[in-house]
This record gives sequence, C-alpha cells and structure tokens, in this order.
Amino acid sequence: MNLNILKNINSPKDLKELNKEQLYTLADEVRNAVINKVSQTGGHFGPNLGMVEATIALHYVFNSPVDKIVYDVSHQSYPHKILTGRKHGFIEKDKFDSITGYTSHVESEHDFFIVGHTSTSVSLACGLAKARDIKGDKENIIAVIGDGSLSGGEAYEGLNNASASGKNIIILVNDNDMSIATNHGGLYKNLAKLRETEGKAEDNFFKALGFEYHFVKNGHDIESLIEVFSKVKDIDHPVVVHMHTIKGKGYKDAEINKEAFHWAAPFDLETKKSIFTSSGENYGDITDNFLIEKAKKDSRIVGISPGTPMGGFNKFRYEFKDQFVDVGIAEEHAIALASGIASQGGKPVVSVMSSFIQRTYDQLSQDLAINNNPALILVQGGGISGSDVTHLSIFDIPLISNIPNIVYLAPTTKEEYISMMEWGLEQNEHPVVIKVPGKGVISTGEKVLADFSKLNTYKKVNVGSKVAIIALGAFFELGERVKAKLKDTMNIDATLINPRFITGIDKEMLTELLANHEVVITLEDGILDGGFGEKITRFYGAKDMKVLNFGATKEFTDKVDVKELFNRYHLTDDLIVEDIKNILA
Repeated sequence: MNLNILKNINSPKDLKELNKEQLYTLADEVRNAVINKVSQTGGHFGPNLGMVEATIALHYVFNSPVDKIVYDVSHQSYPHKILTGRKHGFIEKDKFDSITGYTSHVESEHDFFIVGHTSTSVSLACGLAKARDIKGDKENIIAVIGDGSLSGGEAYEGLNNASASGKNIIILVNDNDMSIATNHGGLYKNLAKLRETEGKAEDNFFKALGFEYHFVKNGHDIESLIEVFSKVKDIDHPVVVHMHTIKGKGYKDAEINKEAFHWAAPFDLETKKSIFTSSGENYGDITDNFLIEKAKKDSRIVGISPGTPMGGFNKFRYEFKDQFVDVGIAEEHAIALASGIASQGGKPVVSVMSSFIQRTYDQLSQDLAINNNPALILVQGGGISGSDVTHLSIFDIPLISNIPNIVYLAPTTKEEYISMMEWGLEQNEHPVVIKVPGKGVISTGEKVLADFSKLNTYKKVNVGSKVAIIALGAFFELGERVKAKLKDTMNIDATLINPRFITGIDKEMLTELLANHEVVITLEDGILDGGFGEKITRFYGAKDMKVLNFGATKEFTDKVDVKELFNRYHLTDDLIVEDIKNILA
C-alpha cells in the first residue's frame, strides 16, 4: 500500500501544509487504508469511503480538537481516525484491534463521545455549543450527520433546538441518498429537490427551520468543500452545509451495491467474496419466507422495518410493497405505527435489531403495552457477543420482559420459532415479542402446536431429580450439554426445562421441583440484572432451594472475544457443572 503522503500525517495540522494535488493524493491513500483494514476485519465500509474528501477538508479548515467535530453514528469516522494519529489501526495488521469502530473520547482528544446509533450528533453538538457559550469560549462546533440519520426523531429535536440557539453551530449534512438501505420518508423528496436544483429550490427544509444554508454539489471536490467550510468557519449563527456524496466512493462494488457494502464482513479483495461463508438456513430467511406465505393469504399483515429490511423482509419488501413500510431509522415510530395498525384489526410485524431495541422503550410501554394492542415484534441478533460497546445485544430481556401486558417468547428451534410467529399473528389478546435466536438454526423436525395462550407454561423436556436446568431460548443447547456432563461426571439425571416464556414464571412447575431437587440453575443469553433468572430466584427466595443464575454481568464490553466472555461468565458446561458441584457440597 502506497503511503507517500499519509506516512507524514500524524495530526490534522500536518495536512494544512499540503497543496491541492497532495490533498487528492492523500484522499486516495486514506481510502486505500480504509479498504485495507475493513476487507480484513469487517466493518462499516461504504459510509467511510464516502466521507474521505469531506474529512480532509474539515481538518484542513478547522482546528481540531479546539474546534469540535461530532460524528453521527460515527460509522463514517474512519478517515477522521486516520488523520488524527490513529492510522496505525488501519495500515498495521497487528494493530487493527487497537482502534475501535466508533469515535471514542477515551481513544483520542479529537473525539468527544462514544456513540454508535443514529440521529444523536446534532443534540450532542448543541450540548457542546451550550457548554462553550457558558464558558465564554469561541470555538466552532460541527455536527456531521448523514441523510439516513435525519429520519430519526432525535435528529429533528436537535435541529429544532440548534436553529433556535442563535449561536455558532455548523451542521454538515452528508447526503448520499442512502441510509443502511434505501431512504424512506417525505424529507427525502425535499433533499432530492435540493440536489436537483443544486440547493436553489425555494422549498428548503433547513431554511424553513431557520438555518443559513449552503449546498456543495460534489462532496468529493476538496476545493469546493474547503471554500464553503472557510466561509462558515467562526460564523456567529446556526448554519447547514448540505453536500452530495456517493456512498462507497472509490470502490466500484460498494458504489453499485450500497446496501450490501454498508457494513461488510471480511472479504477477499481479488474475488470480492466473503472470507466467512455461511451455509444452510438462517432466521432472516425463515422469517421472510414465513411472512410471504402468510401475506399471500392475509392482506392485513404489514411488515415494518426501521431501516433494516434485511432482518426478515429481504424478499417481502419487494413482493408486498403495499404491505410493507420502511420507516427509516426510526425505531420509536415503528412501534407506535404497529400499535396503531393493530388497534384497527391489522396484523403488524416489526423486525428490529436487539442493539436498537432500547430506543423503543417508551413506545413499547406507553403506545403499545398500555393499550394492549396485538402487534408482533421480532427482536433479531440478540445475545452475548464480541461486538463493539455501542452494539451490545444483551439488554433486551430486562428491557422488554418487565413491561406489563407484553408476552416475550424465546424459541429454541426453528419449529418453535415458526409456531410462535403463527400464534403471535393469530391471537388478539397481547402484544407478542419473540427473541429470535442469535445463533445458528436448530431444526428438530418436531411438530410444535402454535398455541401459547396458556401463558407462562414451561415445557419439561426431561424429568430428573436433584438438579433442574431452566435453559432459555438460544441457551437451551448449552442446557443440554450441562445435563449430559452432570450425568457423565456426577451421575446426576437432571431435569431439563425449556421455559419458552421470558415474561413470567410457571409457579406450578417451579413448586413441583421443591419435592426432589436441591439446585435450580437458569441460563440466559443476556444480562442477569433484571433478567429472566432473577424471576426464578425471587420465587424461591423464602423456600428451601438453591438457585444459580448464569448469564452476562452488568458491564459494557468492547470487542472482547466471545470465548473470553463465556469463560468470564461461567457459561461453559465445565464451569457450570463445577459451580453446581460446589453448591451441592
């Protein structure tokens, strides 16, 4: 990899001495550094390639870290990291893991927040601006926000207050006409009109809010960007700079297939094929195929996606356009929309990633559960993982399972999952949420009756004694391994229970265990505090039963290998059996 210019760039001040030709050479080298790393480690690909020139221009004009730049989502911050002393994390393979996938004030003085979800940058920038004004300082505050992030409610709240502040705050809107997937919403018609008229359209969303407005036709033209940034630098009122860019710029496949290259798994640069290939079924396709067959027979079914249609609506969105709504990255609206549809006899299905579900808490409680409307919500991708701190998926169990009226189900197999979806769509008594297994598909071929109307009824898979294993959802397989090891090492024939329900306890079954069991263990693929296992522990609190809860500790982890986490949390059959042996002793 050729780094003639980049090798000498260790901070933003180093690039201020470069001439026009060198700045464009630097852009090529930064882009190659991004491609070099992401192709080997995986990560956000298209968003970062599209921000290269704008990032160079920002650091050429402004004085970071005195002038403060806040990146929305921050999955377009790789070029920023490369130019602010962290290029080693992109060009030296043994140092790839030293740099996180998102901005981090712990990592660099040029970052101000650890942030990994959309629509927050303007609000955060408003806070920085207010703090500056209180202190009597004069630095520039810049919020970088993509057009996809503008669909989120917090973006509107931030823009509304930023425009009213009357002080220096610069909003850089990176408009590549894409979110994670295709943009949806009325705002995007106005953005398209502004692009078509090169910012001259009388109908202007940003001007209507009170912002001074500047348009940059080519967001990859460093000279144009420098000219506009220089014009708004040190301005004494709120301003929007709206630039048009190409998502995936400089890598042809990413420019053509923008959705697939938004986030990319490690791939071979020669063949363009993923290094990690998966075979067999996955729960996304199972969901998609099931909903397609249901929608063929029932026009009341409406699929709802908050900007992530690949999570169960990959084909559905094209085959049933009139029965599909992509609300953009607006999880709150998705839940409220579903409640409204369900209130009138519709059958809404919302598919949302676990790491985004916390954004919906108020709507789950206020708009959905209080009204007890029978929407079906599928929580995808949950569980203990080695993800970035911003994308942990261990909080959905305590968040959802403690809201009244909601029935939260945890299938252990493909057959259970399909039956739970079937029941969730056909029943009219409750909002139903299903925790889609985050691991590979397990299919037993066993027929599962699509009736879960007798709430909180657990399924006893094996009747034993002394030790009872209550293994939730994706961790049922771990429960089976623990049962086998107890038999092999301690000659204990343990009772194995598939609870199926996360939101309640089977008091009758738990009471029966008191007769011939000494220990009950619970296994859950999520955080323990406020989780499923604590419900079991609370039931046995004043009774003669020892209880061990196994799951994740309440902590933020950041790219910690999942094997290390499972050892840390005693989530291996060896460690669990050892803990059982100790408590029995």
